[in-house]
Parts: sequence; C-alpha cells; structure tokens
Amino acid sequence: MSTHLPISSSNKSIAVLPFVNMSADPENEYFSDGITEEIINALTTVQGLKVIARTSSFAFKNKNIDVRTIGDQLGVSTILEGSIRKAKNRVRITAQLISTNDGTHFWSKNFDRDLEDIFAIQDEISVHIADQIRENFGHLNIQEHLIEAPTQNMEAYDLYLKGRHQHLMWDGQGIANAIELYEECVAIDPSFALPYFGLAYCYAMAGSWGNNKALLQISEENLNKGFRLDKQSYVGYFSKATLSFWGQWDFINGHNFFQKAIELNPSYTEAEEGLCELYTAVGYFKKALWHTDNILKINPLSPNHYFTKANIHYLNEDYTKALECIETSLSINPNFTHPIALKQLCLILTKDYEKLNNFLVQTPLAERPEECRVLYKLVNPEEKIDIDISGVSSMIKEDSGGTLFPWQLFLLVHLDKHEMALDFLEENIRMRTGQIINLMNIPLLKPLHQYKRFQDLVQGVFRVELLPPNAEVKVQISPPKALMSDAEIDIALNILEKGMQEEKWFRNPSLSLRELAENVNISSNKLSWLLNERVSQNFNEYINGFRLENFKEQALNPANSHLTLLAIAYENGFNSKTVFNAFFKKIEGMTPKAWVKSNQT
Repeated sequence: MSTHLPISSSNKSIAVLPFVNMSADPENEYFSDGITEEIINALTTVQGLKVIARTSSFAFKNKNIDVRTIGDQLGVSTILEGSIRKAKNRVRITAQLISTNDGTHFWSKNFDRDLEDIFAIQDEISVHIADQIRENFGHLNIQEHLIEAPTQNMEAYDLYLKGRHQHLMWDGQGIANAIELYEECVAIDPSFALPYFGLAYCYAMAGSWGNNKALLQISEENLNKGFRLDKQSYVGYFSKATLSFWGQWDFINGHNFFQKAIELNPSYTEAEEGLCELYTAVGYFKKALWHTDNILKINPLSPNHYFTKANIHYLNEDYTKALECIETSLSINPNFTHPIALKQLCLILTKDYEKLNNFLVQTPLAERPEECRVLYKLVNPEEKIDIDISGVSSMIKEDSGGTLFPWQLFLLVHLDKHEMALDFLEENIRMRTGQIINLMNIPLLKPLHQYKRFQDLVQGVFRVELLPPNAEVKVQISPPKALMSDAEIDIALNILEKGMQEEKWFRNPSLSLRELAENVNISSNKLSWLLNERVSQNFNEYINGFRLENFKEQALNPANSHLTLLAIAYENGFNSKTVFNAFFKKIEGMTPKAWVKSNQT
C-alpha cells in the first residue's frame, strides 16, 4: 500500500473542503458540491494564492479527519469548511477558516440570503477568505469581485449544477445524464455559456471514444454557441482542446487550446493534464512528466494524475516507476479501472505471472482477465506456466471493444498475425480510437516496428509538421512590481504611524485591512503590499504588534492592578484569548503571566 508523505505547506495556501449538505433533501448534495467548486474556482483567480484543486479537496468528503492531517497531505496552511442549507427560495451558508498548524478557527460567518443572491454570496465568501489569508499570511492582490453571475436564471443554474455533478462522475452513465441536464439548461437559458461548454466536452469524449463523428460535430456546434457568449472561457478552451486532440488527433490546435485554457486559469489541472496526455502521445515524455509533477502540487490526491504519470513511465518502458504511480493511484481510488488495466500490462512486461494472476483473481474490475493471461503466455513463451491458449482465436473474434486498451490488437501482434494487426491498427487510426493515439510508443506493438507499413502509419500521424514545438519548459518568475512610489510610501507610513500612536486605531477589535486602508486613503492591495514589502510584516503581525506593546506597558502599570491580563488584552484590541496567548508566546517566548512576573520591579 502506498503512503502519502506530508507535503511542505505554503503559507498562502488553502483547501476548500466539500460543504456539507444540511438540506432536508439529501438530493441537494449536487448544490452544495457545486457551490464548493465555484468557490474553489473563484479563489484560483487570486494570483499568489495556492488553491488545492477540487479532486484532492473532495478526497476528504464525508471523512472525519483532523485538519492538521489534511494540511500535511495537501500541503496547505488553511482549510475552509462549511455547510449549506437550501430550502425553497432561501439559502443559508456557514463558512469557517481553520489553521492546519494548530486547528485554530480564525474566521467564521453565516450568510442567510434569497437563492437569487447565490452569486453575490459566493463572491462575498471568496473575497472574505482571500482577505483573511492576506491578513494572516502575507500580501495578495485581490480583485474587488472574484465571481460574476454567469446567468440570471436560477432554474438554469440549478440544472447546470445537477449536470456538472453528473459530468464529474466521469463514467458513461454520468456523461449521458450530464448531456440531458445541460440540454435542459440551455433550453431554459440560451444565453448561459457554461452548459454549452459542458455539452461540448461530453460530446467530444463520447464521440472520440465511441468513434462517432456525428457526436464530434455536435460538440463543435456547442463550442461555437458557447464562445459566441464567452470568448475568454478557460472551460471552453479546454473543451475545444479535448475535441481537437482526442476527437481529431489535431496535435497543434489541441496544444494551442490547452495552453490557452492554462493561460486563462493556471490552476485548472484538467487542462494541464490534457496537455500532459498530448505530450505523451507525441513522445515528449520529459515535458509530459514536468507538467504532471506540476499539477500534482495543487492536486496531490488525484488518482487520474497519478495514472497519467504512470502511463508516461509505461510508454517510456520504465515499468518500476509506472507501477509505483499505479499503486498510489489505486491507494486513493481502489476502483479506478484505468490504473487497474495499466497494472495488468506492466505485470505482463515485467514477467511476474504470480503477481499478475493473484491480482486478476483479487480484482473484480480487472480488464479482460482471460485475454490478459493468454497475452502473458504469448509475450513470455519461455516461461513454464499452464495457460490454455487454444481459445485465443475466438477471443479475438468476440472482442467488441469498449476497453481502455486494445487487447484484440495485442493478441494479434503476439500471435504473429502481423498483417491482421496492421489492418486493425490502420482502421483504428482512421477512426481516431482512444488509447491507440499512443501507438508510436506502445511497448506491446514493438514487433510491428520492423514493417514499412507500420512506419508509414506512424509517419502519417506524427509527421514533424503535425506536431507542436518541443522546446524546454521554462518557468519565468517576474520580480514583484512596486505598487507605490517612494513619495506615496512616505505619506502612507506617516499616516499609519500617527493613527497607531496617537489615535490608537489598533484598539478596534474588528479592524480589517480594508478598513485600515480606508483610514490611510489607499487601496487594500497597496496597503497589503506596503506592510509586507516595506514593513516586512503581514497585517495581523503589524496590528497585533501595537496591541502587544501597549498591553505590556499597561500590564506593568500599578494603576491597572485591578484588571485581569485578559481584560487589558481586550482593551488593546485583542478579541480572542487564544490568539492573544499564542501571539504573545510567539514574540516573547513565554506566557503573559510569566512575562509580567519576570518584569515587575
């Protein structure tokens, strides 16, 4: 069993756990899941904030796990959790931020609104969260709004969330259900772009894996409708890339559209995974692995990303690393059929029949177990194992497809029926069938490499002019840009000093960075930058520093001997005993009581 080692956390980082559905109707789970995803997507627009992707956050759904453990596994400093109650035309959302360092709840709020205000609530929650992380952990540039209403029709939005819920099942029935719901959605509101892009993706995948050109045409039609409504949709470009790459084997346009989706939303791991798959198909393994490792930083519990990485290693004939990634994928989702099937192939190629046979016996979801055993015998004829291969011809005739890997093709190749294998390959290239796209590097097709016909097929698909560039991946980190001139900095620092020393702004227990920015007459983004870049403190460190110094002065004043230490702390703006004690000990290295005792004359 693979284990997940703790990931070092970035201070400005968050995982949004699935909001709990508190509605009377358990069927409303689609709504709470959808709102959670919308908040995740909104937070990804804040540059500099590491936001864990949906798949990894949802790995903890319905699990009672300590937030410190979650923080270790996801590499984040902050967890957002909450609940949603939807009743008729009202919605109540409770949200709270928790530190993964010690489990402290440092922000919480309830939102009671009409359902028609759902986008405003999502935006408000997202901005509040970003503000809190900025105040506690360091500078972030935060837009005034993180969410714009994609539709004014609540019935259409509700249908979209139901469709998205089905879509994310990632299976045939889920895709079929999603198509039906998305179609209802656009019928109600033809001006709503997102369901068109959902339809485009679903039809593209159904068409490319089912060899159905009519579905690919419907996908393209929906893309065009969606882009007429929203020309800058990263979801739209991802759907367009999926159609180009999987549906049409168009590597250049697929590459460009995946890149465009990533440019519009660098945290959209589905698009970057699509780019990995494209690089894998054309044999750019180094680039594919770089991008796979990159998406695992923000989606470390995605079984699909580990499968994608395993597939790269398998095609590169590094079966040991492939099996390591497969085990990690299956430890996250033991019922994920892709890594199960890939493990079968790796065990054939590593000549480990005992392990393969045990795996087939113990795994009800194994792909074509009898064909797998026969293929093992054909690939490894020198091994003395008792496998009946007399029925292999009927296996080939009865193969109706529908599997991840082309077992029929593999059997033909290793029965030395190479002309029939090449016929099969040529037909599936013509139809642009699924995993056949990796034909250039599939290890089990090696016996075909000697034939000019195979070489011509490869050349027809992978000619240099049909491929994207293979330049080295370069990550450029621009130096932070100054948000204020020297003169503006001096003015703001003077106002701050006067406000803190003379007017004691810090004594306001609910003082926020945005309120302080209004006092100084600059934007909250500029004040955040100023404190972090020029004062070298985040907002809370800066404010609590003044509170602490005034507390110390007053605690040693005999005139205040009738007051408790906590009362003095509250008088100076602290509003939590836990926060006060933790901050005091962090700065002074001892408790407030011990400090007072050691400093009294």
